Amino acid sequence: MRTTTLSSSSGPIEVSRLAYGAMRIAGTWNPDEITPERRAAAYASLQAAYDAGYTLFDHADIYCRGGCEQLHGDFLKEHSELRGQTVIATKCGIRFKGDPEGAVGRYDFSSSHIIWSCERSLERLGVDQIDLYQLHRPDLLMNPEEVAEAFAKLHSAGKVKAFGVSNFLPSTVTLLQKWLSFPISVNQIEVSLWRLDPFLDGTLDQCIRESIVPLSWGPVGGGRVGKEHEQGTTGIEPLSEALADVAKAHGSEPATIAFAWLLKHPSGIVPIVGSTNPARIRAAVDSLSVDLSREDWYRLLVAARGEAMP
Repeated sequence: MRTTTLSSSSGPIEVSRLAYGAMRIAGTWNPDEITPERRAAAYASLQAAYDAGYTLFDHADIYCRGGCEQLHGDFLKEHSELRGQTVIATKCGIRFKGDPEGAVGRYDFSSSHIIWSCERSLERLGVDQIDLYQLHRPDLLMNPEEVAEAFAKLHSAGKVKAFGVSNFLPSTVTLLQKWLSFPISVNQIEVSLWRLDPFLDGTLDQCIRESIVPLSWGPVGGGRVGKEHEQGTTGIEPLSEALADVAKAHGSEPATIAFAWLLKHPSGIVPIVGSTNPARIRAAVDSLSVDLSREDWYRLLVAARGEAMP
């Protein structure tokens, strides 16, 4: 698979042009429900990703309340030869309702929580170092100096190689970067034909300007590819129709074209493939061989907008 690089104070990190998202590999959000059958399915998904050439694997501490990290860690124990082919990314900062008892669901970028969460992720993943550690969703109480202190401690201890953010607006990225002595490597954002805001709100402009790699979660709109119009009135929605037409012209599939559409952008978007179906995990790689024309790209954009360009 083709690769791209993430910047870090430890030097560039080479990663696959597509990332594999492990959010669904447990098949449940309750770690007590990880049965032998679910474990086997998770291992099959991970193996398919490795076989297809994925090297960047995206996790978060909240995915199955740590269960997804644990599954990947267990998988690597059984397949230690794959550790050298693995760039592990994970995230922290979201706290569930009831943690502690009586608390509401919220975000927490306190230094103590960042460090504690990182250490728990390291244990579950069974590694000494996390390659890319990200703040999951903006904490409105974020003290950038405190975050920078936590990041510096984790980096100097060798527990994290590079740092990033997720779901951040450009202003918050700029705010945090001012206090950091090393670059923010990525901003993981929801961007796709079903989520166009980052093209217009300065997020992708900032990524190009600051050499921040945008990671795309939900690159196929949470499985909307090929679905009928959400209003259910006139059959196939314009975007689905346009995707089908472009896919036919390229001898491809609509989901593949949706990935290729993101790959075309000069910011170097890295789509995160979240399917647990081995065939779909492999098929997504076909998008790397699709070179959409500007005409095709804008045709899909106009269909996604639901109106002509201004």
